[in-house]
Amino acid sequence: MKTTIDQVAKYVGEEVTIGAWLANKRSSGKIAFLQLRDGTGFFQGVVVKAAVSEEVFQLAKSVTQESSLYVTGTVAEDTRSPFGYELQVTNIEVIHEAIDYPITPKEHGTEFLMDHRHLWLRSKKQHAIMKIRNEIIRSTYEFFNENGYTKIDPPILTGSSAEGTTELFHTQYFDEEAYLSQSGQLYMEAAAMAFGKVFSFGPTFRAEKSKTRRHLIEFWMIEPEMAFMDHEESLQVQEQYVSHVVQSVLKNCKLELNTLERDVEKLEKIQAPFPRISYDDAVTLLKEQGFDDIEWGEDFGAPHETAIAESFDKPVFITNYPAEIKAFYMKPDPNRPEVVLCADLIAPEGYGEVIGGSQRIDDLALMEQRYQEHNLTGEAYQWYLELRKYGSVPHSGFGLGLERTVAWIAGVDHVRETIPFPRLLNRLYP
Repeated sequence: MKTTIDQVAKYVGEEVTIGAWLANKRSSGKIAFLQLRDGTGFFQGVVVKAAVSEEVFQLAKSVTQESSLYVTGTVAEDTRSPFGYELQVTNIEVIHEAIDYPITPKEHGTEFLMDHRHLWLRSKKQHAIMKIRNEIIRSTYEFFNENGYTKIDPPILTGSSAEGTTELFHTQYFDEEAYLSQSGQLYMEAAAMAFGKVFSFGPTFRAEKSKTRRHLIEFWMIEPEMAFMDHEESLQVQEQYVSHVVQSVLKNCKLELNTLERDVEKLEKIQAPFPRISYDDAVTLLKEQGFDDIEWGEDFGAPHETAIAESFDKPVFITNYPAEIKAFYMKPDPNRPEVVLCADLIAPEGYGEVIGGSQRIDDLALMEQRYQEHNLTGEAYQWYLELRKYGSVPHSGFGLGLERTVAWIAGVDHVRETIPFPRLLNRLYP
């Protein structure tokens, strides 16, 4: 019976064959232990000299790291293993012998590992991070599909930007200039006027010359947009969505969280509702904590966000930022127009902002005023203006950065490990 590692629990006591790579091995006299991986998981094959031919035993001792194999044996329960099973090997067939595999079990520097990212992905920890990323994506689709959202794909090449043309990648689009998308939001607003509740999931690009552990040049965003929904209702969607994703990872990625030695007690607390603090109160809190340099009207940096988050054991919404430091499309608070109906969701444990969202301006005259204030060309943004001209409604939306969310849930220090092939300020290879 040919099967995969993640299915072996069905075949306890039976003989199976698994196509696998040799992640590592060790031997002690008359027994060889093979650490096998096949993409679905990792587990151990045990080769006992007395139970196999001399040829198979010598092969088990000599086969090299990352060689590809067909391994046949009997599935047995193994209570000592986190996986719970092992393979009592009866035969090994080498498909391809790997010679001088560069990533050995010893310590390697980060730059070396990044240069070999195409191989580093095979390691147990990197595999665990990618499986958690996949579960976050799966549960994202589950949440929005079950709540009546339609997935809409915005363009990657655009003639305008969501938040002005700074920090954009420019490209030539035949005889005119275009940009790589930094957000699909404006297009999602158009989609919401057609479908009510929509979401997108796709790559976005920021030409931001940043080297922090929270930034990537190319990253993926989930961007829901909802017609007939105010800011308060949007906050409820956000906390329900994040809670759903975290609880799904806890349920379906136990092995991966264990591999990463993640403190799951902290994740178990992540259930809606989430605490909220206004921008005003956040400034006061920061001053009380010794951030004397922060003044009302300034945006928060990573140290500020971390300090605010440390006051809570769940993600916290920072609400109602000053209009001057937020995007042109955010709706002013009717009772206090110098601030906007917006919120950033700050993850615990120093992982920073994972969601930015707001209620959008739905008044045509105010949006036209914003165009003038931000020097936006009517030609490039005419279609966006028309959303307020033909059947405008209150609407809200948000964007969640996938890689920061993976870093937080998986407990990974740097976002470069949360995407298969990261694009960084100094890295376009591999």
